[in-house]
Amino acid sequence: MRTAGSTALVTGASGGIGRAVAAALTQAGADVIGLGRNLPALQRLAEACGADVHAVDLASEDALARFITAALPGMPPIDILVNGAGVGGYAALAGQSPSAVHELLAVNARAPLLLTQAVLPGMLARGRGRIVNVGSIAGAVGVRNEAAYGASKAALAGLSRALAVELAGTGVGVTLVTLGAVDTPFFARRGAAYDRRWPRPIHPDQAARALVRAIASDRGAVVVPGWLSIPIWLQAAAPTLYARLARRFG
Repeated sequence: MRTAGSTALVTGASGGIGRAVAAALTQAGADVIGLGRNLPALQRLAEACGADVHAVDLASEDALARFITAALPGMPPIDILVNGAGVGGYAALAGQSPSAVHELLAVNARAPLLLTQAVLPGMLARGRGRIVNVGSIAGAVGVRNEAAYGASKAALAGLSRALAVELAGTGVGVTLVTLGAVDTPFFARRGAAYDRRWPRPIHPDQAARALVRAIASDRGAVVVPGWLSIPIWLQAAAPTLYARLARRFG
């Protein structure tokens, strides 16, 4: 997949990982269309790298539908879709509000599904394109007090795997980028700061560079940082042992 000369639609581009991805794709020669909630931040992104930006609240079903039906058809054909927007929530599920759970599922799962559905016909007609979903370690192994968030990211992983099979041989690829902790305002917004001494959160630029490399090399899955592949493998291969270790070490 060539990034140079491609048009990339990046969600969550107003900050954090999404902004870093938008900048990295621009540096790689792509024309970026950035979506986000924070219009001033989007405008700063546009000034910094020339991205075409649009304020869209992905938690709103109506706002997303308006973008898909009214704005998207007038844009250049989308070659790369990066579903980078995400919201977190740190709370025991029994005490989490239904509205918080609804927002988690809307932004982290529903929006990527509907945006993917919207851009796929054009990609298939052209015989090229890539869907990139930004996942989380919480969706792969399960993390205490992140049941709803982990469920939303597990849904994104399931979408990625099923689509990869569905699209085999079409020229359209799927990449799942599974991330550990990233140093962004995500943790403050989820309701609890990151309080582990180890592992230290990575810089969003590191995640963005890995994502762009995955696109360029047509990789179906990448874990950042790479050592997180070990607990993911252990949870899948020996879930009872993993659960025992998770209870002990957190």
